[in-house]
Amino acid sequence: MLSRIAESLFWIGRYIERSDGTARILDVHLQLLLEDPWIEESIACQSLLQLMGSDVPPDRLLTRKDVLATLAVDRAHPASIAYSVKAARENARRAREIVPTELWECLNTTSARMPRKVASEKTHDFFGWVRERAALAVGIVESGVSRDEAWHFFNLGRSLEQADMTARLLATRSLTETSGPSWTTILRSCGAYESYLRTYRGVPSARNAAEFLLLDRLFPRSIVFSVSRAEQCLREMEPRTGRVGVSGRAQRVLGQIRSQLEYRPIMDILSDLPHQMDIVQEATSTASEAIGERYFPTSTVPTWTGEAS
Repeated sequence: MLSRIAESLFWIGRYIERSDGTARILDVHLQLLLEDPWIEESIACQSLLQLMGSDVPPDRLLTRKDVLATLAVDRAHPASIAYSVKAARENARRAREIVPTELWECLNTTSARMPRKVASEKTHDFFGWVRERAALAVGIVESGVSRDEAWHFFNLGRSLEQADMTARLLATRSLTETSGPSWTTILRSCGAYESYLRTYRGVPSARNAAEFLLLDRLFPRSIVFSVSRAEQCLREMEPRTGRVGVSGRAQRVLGQIRSQLEYRPIMDILSDLPHQMDIVQEATSTASEAIGERYFPTSTVPTWTGEAS
């Protein structure tokens, strides 16, 4: 497979998952601002923007409208939903010879229908629409694409972004100190509430909910599941040929972060949750860079060497 095609598929998966994850995080946090009058809105909005990688002037007062304008519909902001949808569509255009027609039509339609402004009373409906469109795109790939390199690159991108977004969502638990979103709210935002109840059969506690979203090997949005799936994609694309160790840097980074989470007591992770989630995000970023170096090398200008005299 051409490296440009592989790179486009990888980023289609990442951008689809990023739009879905950003919609989930914003839905949880902005709903919390409406329900809890004791939260300082400007501080909470600044923390949310910083969590999503946006630079915010410390002396500026921010509102829910500012967050929506920046992270939902700003087509020029790399962390926004609109940017992710547009970028997924552009990558699909570059890989039209590989991308299924149904996926191209889905992404093209979603990009065309992306609003430029969202009314405050319509935010929940908007985020629900974004999640539905992302689910449709993923469903098209899962039901109609052969399990070849194209599928592996798409799911590799999705898995890395999913681990990153779940880490960011868990970090929102500490955004506003004691007034952060409840564990029930976070589980619902991940679509994990019913699965959690079937597993633990009780009201969500901090320990059990964090354990489920971090370490559960069967729930597809848990960090361990996402990281393990990314490792599996890498193994399928480049099977191990030697008898010792792992040669790929991306596999090593992902294996290390998975082992650190799996073998560390859950209460240790929970006591330092924001820092631990920063480590997960850093690991996914490092793995993404390593994948780019291995599979999507930048083209270099050819140089001519004269004959030796």
